[in-house]
Amino acid sequence: MKAHDAAQGDTREIPPAPGFAPFLLVGLVAAGLLGYGAYNHWQRDVEATATLEGIKTLVPQLRTIVAERADGPLDLTLPGETQAFATASIAARATGYIAERRVDIGSRVKAGDLLLRIAAPDLDQQLVQAEAQVGQLRAQLLQAQAQVEQARANVNLANLTNNRTSTLAVQGWASRQNADTSQAGVLSQAATLAAAEAGVKVATANIKSQEAVVERLKALTAFERVVAPFDGVVTTRNVDVGDLVKADNGGTPLLSMDQDSTLRITVNVPQNDAVGVKPGVQAEISVPQIPGRRFGGFVERSSVALNAASRTLTTQVDVPNPDRALRAGLYAAVTLKIPRTEESVAVPAEATVFKSNGLQVAEVGEDDRVTWRTIKVRRDLGRVLELESGLAADSHIVFSPPPELRDGQTIERVKPTPQARPIRAAER
Repeated sequence: MKAHDAAQGDTREIPPAPGFAPFLLVGLVAAGLLGYGAYNHWQRDVEATATLEGIKTLVPQLRTIVAERADGPLDLTLPGETQAFATASIAARATGYIAERRVDIGSRVKAGDLLLRIAAPDLDQQLVQAEAQVGQLRAQLLQAQAQVEQARANVNLANLTNNRTSTLAVQGWASRQNADTSQAGVLSQAATLAAAEAGVKVATANIKSQEAVVERLKALTAFERVVAPFDGVVTTRNVDVGDLVKADNGGTPLLSMDQDSTLRITVNVPQNDAVGVKPGVQAEISVPQIPGRRFGGFVERSSVALNAASRTLTTQVDVPNPDRALRAGLYAAVTLKIPRTEESVAVPAEATVFKSNGLQVAEVGEDDRVTWRTIKVRRDLGRVLELESGLAADSHIVFSPPPELRDGQTIERVKPTPQARPIRAAER
């Protein structure tokens, strides 16, 4: 059986060997794929080269602006509080009762107007008594003057008697003792005259002393009339008719007044701008509660020296207030118009880019080529930067320049929109 099978196996057909065609087909496919890949790579290389060339030759459209010359006054806005130009707390200088009250809080008065009248009978009587004493002393002066006249007459008589007695004594008609007695009488009468003249001086001094007392009492009685020290408004009233007030008690004042025709505002100017703050510098004042209106003022005085702790200059601004629109105690914003010590260049903050060389701006030349300029900032005002160096005034710069902008690249200028125009450095 096995032999039969072997005989049959020997008679099977052997399959032919594979030909060259499959290998050729595979080679063609591989060659096609390689060619296609090479073509794609070449195509991408061409596109990349074209893109790079396009980038090199691209002329971007960019907005440009002009760097402004900052030569006007610098506006510095600081917070402050309005204060009355003058404030008076009126106290009593005469002891008595309030007999009359003519004002109340809010009353507007002129200088010298009667505010209160104090009834002080004790003080009035003291004045009457002092004036009567002056009359007595004047009568004593007249008496002393009469004594002086009498003493002078006695001196004259004593001189005449002494002359006669001396003559008679020389002639032998009178004794020497009588002559000596008459001469001593002259000396005695002269001493009496001197004493009388001294009495006149004492009486005169007493009169002057008593007149000073009278003047003092008159001054005190004048304080029975409480008058306004200046034009202003009554802000507080602490007494009424019938109240007892005491002179110089150091307690609660009778009235308080403010002079508000001119107001004062105290502001603290930082060291950066303190050098330019001097008397006469203009100021503008705005109050949130009075929108749409600005009040003019000027720097009247300053502390000159800066505060060592805060490095600020204490400055007072006077604000004329003829229509009384402003009131003391209001919060206000004070804008000082500080003169510049030197000119500078102002550019928008959006026109700057921070690069490896520092803060820079893209300046555009007359040939529309860009040059990156490194700038140094003198004052940062928020939306506007004042430059110390790096850029000249009236230079054309790119507004919001792209960081990839190359030095020397040509651009096409586009007129800036209103939002892109620079804000003057004075506008803060």
